[in-house]
Amino acid sequence: MYTAIVLAAGLGRKVWPYGEFRQKCTIPVANTPIVRRLVENLVEVGCSQISVVVGHYAQQVRGALADMPNVEFVTQQPLDGTASAVLEAVKRLENENYLVVYGDIVTSPDNFRNLFKEFDKQHAEAAALVQPLGEEDASNWLCAGTSGDSLTGIEGHPRGGSHRLCGVYVFKNTATRYLLRNPGIVTRVPVGGMPPPESEIAQSLQLMIDDGAEVLAVETTDFFVDVDKPWHVLEANRRLGDYLANQIEADCVATGAKISDAAEINGHVVLGENSVIGARVVVNGTLIAGANNNITNGAILHGNIFLGDRCRISDYCDIGSSTIGNRCIVGHGAEMSGVMFDKVYLYHYCEMSGVFGCATDIGAATVCGTLRFDDRDTPIQVEGRYEIPTYGANATYMGDYCRTGVNAMIMPGRRIGSYSVVGPGVILYDDVPSKTLVMAKQELITKPWGPERYGW
Repeated sequence: MYTAIVLAAGLGRKVWPYGEFRQKCTIPVANTPIVRRLVENLVEVGCSQISVVVGHYAQQVRGALADMPNVEFVTQQPLDGTASAVLEAVKRLENENYLVVYGDIVTSPDNFRNLFKEFDKQHAEAAALVQPLGEEDASNWLCAGTSGDSLTGIEGHPRGGSHRLCGVYVFKNTATRYLLRNPGIVTRVPVGGMPPPESEIAQSLQLMIDDGAEVLAVETTDFFVDVDKPWHVLEANRRLGDYLANQIEADCVATGAKISDAAEINGHVVLGENSVIGARVVVNGTLIAGANNNITNGAILHGNIFLGDRCRISDYCDIGSSTIGNRCIVGHGAEMSGVMFDKVYLYHYCEMSGVFGCATDIGAATVCGTLRFDDRDTPIQVEGRYEIPTYGANATYMGDYCRTGVNAMIMPGRRIGSYSVVGPGVILYDDVPSKTLVMAKQELITKPWGPERYGW
């Protein structure tokens, strides 16, 4: 049995437009806040007590976890790094080993089980979950050097590397002294690396390695997404949705739910109470739907679909693999692929691809471009630095409480801040800051006209 410390205090600037007015750890993934699903996973793998470190938008985290037993909250002030955050929670522990988890990760419980298994069978001071980088640019991450099953060192945002640190660690209680010794800045960086003055856990791991203490490196065995940038919201929903869909082996239709004999179902359906699949609906894939949904009149759903409660999906709309929140509407001829938070409305003939924040209304015939004329991916600027995402580079990322007018066209890879409007007829080539209205200015030419123009 372990005590878990979940870090949910950070500012979340890089995930804009989703971290400006909400705590990043409460972003919904498969319609559940990230931090809540994470705590549920920790309980599932045997963590009996969970301390959640809060700071920025603390009440949002408390609200997401308030009804969960054995969860306590610790406030970090000031927000000066992850090592300092852990020390705030460790003060309440009684000489026990503990798990540290960053509160913005989306993964399966198997990664935690495997980390515990490897740590318990070896005599190490600490263990770190690491992930092979694959196509990822090492300079985007805190990276780990490994040899066999040991961590050989860390480096902050290097120019090359094979593994990244996942933000999941197990420490013996005796390792706390290395958190106390943390210098408040990552010193293991490339020349010119310019680390910020923050106490990062990774630097404490380096202190342990320098002292000859063994730190295990345990590779991820299942999907793992660190929700650090806006496209990670899209990726996390897709990977978790696929994971949940793959666990469905049979249909499950709840009390009061109905599936019309005139619907075409090619896959498994999980249908909540009083939800209805009507005539001419086509389901090609796995549909996991909540309660009181109305899926009717020729709606086409293909891929893995995760649907919340009280939605209307109707009138020959076309939905690809997507997560759709609660109280959403996808209507006449609308096309959707990606993520809709709660209460997003797509009424007529939209073509939407990306992530769309809560209480957002999309005007008729709004189109999200997903292909560039040069067939390349769109570089996206994050905190002044351009990156080319390996996932969802050309998707649209729209914050909460937004609107578009009719016939708005959004170019690939654009981000729209919360509380903003893209007006009718706008062709949007640039990102839109939060609390901004963008309107097209029309130039009209008026001339005399009539039958005399044709010789009458």
